Parts: sequence; structure tokens; C-alpha cells
Amino acid sequence: MLSAGFWLHHAALTWRAELDARLRPLGLTPTQFMVLATAGWLEHVDGPPTQQQVADGAGTDRQMTSRVIRVLQDQGLITRQANESNARSLRVSLTPKGRAVARDAIEQAQSLDEQLFGSAASGLRATFRDIAEFRTSE
Repeated sequence: MLSAGFWLHHAALTWRAELDARLRPLGLTPTQFMVLATAGWLEHVDGPPTQQQVADGAGTDRQMTSRVIRVLQDQGLITRQANESNARSLRVSLTPKGRAVARDAIEQAQSLDEQLFGSAASGLRATFRDIAEFRTSE
């Protein structure tokens, strides 16, 4: 019998490949989508976030997030401004084009989630959150 971890790994690979196929026509990779959607959510909730807040929210490291934000900026989806309270950090905002692309990408992701997870989505969401937040005490 194969472990739950084995199937979780393969399910994640399938989900990511399907998400990639749905985002490609929008000009986004799954990682770019996660950064864009996270920046948009954080901006909506609490004003323009710092790049570090986006990295923390998206679950990506600071350097990767900075590179992805630069690409999104080059695509006209995000702007970066100096942080008024800390000159060493930048705040990001979605442009109108970025909000439109994020909205379309979120619809694609939600559609995929409904297709793959169906009525089990809420229970799986809680389980996945618990797994994502799991830390061993060493």
C-alpha cells in the first residue's frame, strides 16, 4: 500500500500541471500567480504590502519573490514604491491590468479546485492548511 504522502505528492504535481496549463494563456506561471494573487489580497486587506509580506504570504523566499515581482512589474501587472517607513524595503501594488489578470487567474484556479476537489474542498482545505503549518519540534 502506498503512503498518503506519495499520493499527496502526485496530486500536487497534477494540480500544478493543470494550473500551469490554465494560467499559460494569461501569461503567468503558477509561482507568478501565487505572488500576484497574494500581493493583491494583502493590498486589499491592509494596503500595499512589502515584498517580504508577499513572500511570507505566498510561501516563497525573498530573493525568488523579488525576481518574480520584477517580472510582474515588467509585464505591467505590479508597481513597486519605496516604503515610507523603511527605505530598504519596497511596497507593491497591482496595476489595473494586474487586478484584471489576477481576477481571471483566480477564476481559473477556483474552477480547477472545484473540478479536482468538488464537495471535499472544505475538509481538504483544513487538512492541507494543517499540513502546511506543521512544524516538528526539534
